[in-house]
Amino acid sequence: MKNFRVENLIGPAIAAVLLTGCMVGPKYNPPAATVQPPPVSYKEVPPQATDTSEWKVGQPQDAMLRGKWWEIYNDPELNALEDQLNINNQNIKQAFENFMEARTLIAQARSQLYPSLGTTPSYARTRSSANLGSASGSTGNTGTGGNQSSLYTLPVEAAWEPDLWGKVRNTIHQAQYNAQLSAADLENEKLTEQASLATFFFELRGQDELQRILDETVEADKKSVDLTRARYETGVDDLLSLVEAQNTLQNTQAAATNLGIARAQFEHAIAVLIGAQPSAFSIPVRPLKAAPPTIPLGVPSQLLERRPDIAASERNMAAANAQIGIATAAYYPNVTLSAEGGLESSTIKHLFDWPSRFWSVGPTVSETIFDAGLRRATVNQFVAVYNSDVANYRQTVLTAFQQVEDSLASVRILYKEIQQQEEAEKSAEKFLELAMARYQTGVDQYLNVLVAQNTLLSDQQQLANLRIQVMTSSVQLIEALGGGWDRSQLPTPAQVSQKVTKPEIESVNQK
Repeated sequence: MKNFRVENLIGPAIAAVLLTGCMVGPKYNPPAATVQPPPVSYKEVPPQATDTSEWKVGQPQDAMLRGKWWEIYNDPELNALEDQLNINNQNIKQAFENFMEARTLIAQARSQLYPSLGTTPSYARTRSSANLGSASGSTGNTGTGGNQSSLYTLPVEAAWEPDLWGKVRNTIHQAQYNAQLSAADLENEKLTEQASLATFFFELRGQDELQRILDETVEADKKSVDLTRARYETGVDDLLSLVEAQNTLQNTQAAATNLGIARAQFEHAIAVLIGAQPSAFSIPVRPLKAAPPTIPLGVPSQLLERRPDIAASERNMAAANAQIGIATAAYYPNVTLSAEGGLESSTIKHLFDWPSRFWSVGPTVSETIFDAGLRRATVNQFVAVYNSDVANYRQTVLTAFQQVEDSLASVRILYKEIQQQEEAEKSAEKFLELAMARYQTGVDQYLNVLVAQNTLLSDQQQLANLRIQVMTSSVQLIEALGGGWDRSQLPTPAQVSQKVTKPEIESVNQK
């Protein structure tokens, strides 16, 4: 048995230290999302009503929205449009490619953990000067020329900088966190585009409802003109009543024509969202009749897990924390292990002979002795960036709660206002019926009919606009709640670090 020597452990011990190293910089611990704990319930949640005048929300035990949240509206046409959007929307594709790019940066960072290996083959043919003097001061060779030589070189060069202080590992972590941030941005972009489509869809259907109201009003006004003309021609009524009826008809026709502008613009906007040419896209007319569905809210504390923008903001903090570690590593020396070996010969035929080999190996240590406070200022810079990101994270959380409360209040109040406006519409219909009866019997002038007509039209338009608002507000509420997303869908650092394969890229290009 060979004698054991302590010196035999020195090499492996140094190698172990170089391979493992340590991590400098602060350890990341997610800060509190809010200065105060989240409330146990939303302030604007309506009381559980026993009649239809109050909008109802999902009970806490109801399942939260998952996946295709727009299906809660039970509109096949909206479902089909949303499916097209998820495939063809160019903003979503751009966000996806940004995510793919962020994943490649992880591989770039990880490559710094390993040695680099390269070669620079060369050939040189040289001729020395014939007039070079000797060391004793002679005039040198005065012949026809100097010495000529050739040199063939086939080197192999290797270099490795061990990650002693965690600079590379922090860089990898930063790239992973940024890739997760990009994944959350992708989900947020999807949610934004999906909500925009649903909003435009209900706005367009609202224009169809307004068009229906005005078209029916035009027909009613035409009958009024015919009635006043007959009464004028028989001498029962005067010319003023006929002119008033004609003017009312003309104004209503102009208003009905004007509605085409908004509808066309909403239709064009939907076409762009689903990646279609606006010139070749159309949506059939169908007046809005839907009411806001029952939306499961969950509890406020769950909102932190459901919003992709909150997840993105939190991952941004983690990346900023890793950047502090990268900057802190500059305080410590860098060690580079380099080696070179290969073949060189003055003739090509002897290049691969055993005596043609050469090699060199050795470490290099570099350390900054004085930098006039550069490293300290750099670390302080990224500490400030991290603190700024913490403030941005908490502001994002506060804004999320505000958006939920705003949308809850809008849906709840608008829903009740719709019930009240429907009663006003019934009263206006009765008002017109009575005014027309009194006019036909000669009790009142046509002016009272005109007032009643305008009142009914105004109430009908107001009711239609309220229905549009309550539907778009329900979409905004779902968007504020995070749609059907939750943080469990965010890819882990290991998942974003997986190699981006060529088929994955090609599948995107084929869409």
